[in-house]
Amino acid sequence: MATVADVAAYLSQLAPPHLAAPWDNTGLLLGDDTTDVQRIVTCLTVTPESAAEAIAEQAQLIVTHHPIFFRPVQRLTTATPEGRTLLALARAGVAVYAPHTAFDDAVGGINDQLAGRLGLLDVGPLRPRPVEAQCKIVVFVPESDLARVSDALFAAGAGQIGEYRECSFRVAGTGTFFGSEASHPTVGSKGRREEVSEWRLEAICPEAIVEQVVAAMRRAHSYEEPAYDVYPLRSLPGRGGQGRLGRLPQPLALDAFARHVKAALGGTPVQVAGSATRLVQSVALACGAAGEFLSDAVQRRADVFLTGEARFHDCLSAQAQGIALVLAGHYATERLGVEHLAELLRRQFSGVQVWASRRETEPLWTV
Repeated sequence: MATVADVAAYLSQLAPPHLAAPWDNTGLLLGDDTTDVQRIVTCLTVTPESAAEAIAEQAQLIVTHHPIFFRPVQRLTTATPEGRTLLALARAGVAVYAPHTAFDDAVGGINDQLAGRLGLLDVGPLRPRPVEAQCKIVVFVPESDLARVSDALFAAGAGQIGEYRECSFRVAGTGTFFGSEASHPTVGSKGRREEVSEWRLEAICPEAIVEQVVAAMRRAHSYEEPAYDVYPLRSLPGRGGQGRLGRLPQPLALDAFARHVKAALGGTPVQVAGSATRLVQSVALACGAAGEFLSDAVQRRADVFLTGEARFHDCLSAQAQGIALVLAGHYATERLGVEHLAELLRRQFSGVQVWASRRETEPLWTV
């Protein structure tokens, strides 16, 4: 039977925590990870209604898009609606996991789903992820040192490539040296040329920690003077990033694009800033409350920026900078992700009943 820990492990692969914004609070936020899981409910936000649904339906886990804690909590009591909700979940043994911005920007996450709903082509990140400068460390070791030195490199932070760790390459060869009278060779003798069977061991590491990785390697190496090289690596554009940028198959008038968005999101009301007749083809988007990405959309020369909600002054800024703005609602641009997540969990855990909250609704209505 699956446990909360099993589900959390799957979610961390689906939406890797390192993709989350620095200010965010993601992961398992409430509950015992050893609890067996038979029923899971997904929702956009833990509210009194969605919490009551989870308890009534005897769910063991809520996967909520929005975290339950954004700021440090000094007290948790029944004096507040949030306190009453979370204490009720705790008493009922319901755990809470939140992927939030990690799921927004993950491959196949909410922004990719939005781009798919709109039929965008050539989709890539709106704000590409910064690439950390990397180096490659190459060290030559006798076979007796190979495991010890490689373990030291990995422990110091070398060998990480994307979602893989302890990555290296090894090839056998022959090394030579001639030690002076002042030398103290570990193998062979000083005063003559020696030929030694060695391994070439190489691993990449962030440039910022090269010195500490080399120091760890030297401590683990048995040679008095280990032979090693440090190569700077050319940085290439990173994979992934925040938001998405793509293009429509054919240009559309802005009012037609707004109707396209409305239909793609199930008839949600859409607000538009910009001339109804201007043609748009390059589309920048970011789900939820993502007005902060307007400047990225302008910089990338998008014709229109689609998000859930934005401040009034962001709308004025968009007009001043010549980019159209479409606001489709925070709920509408993220609820599709909650429903998709329920389907993914159903496929992954065949013995677990999973559903998207049936009590959760758009909190706003239009007169």
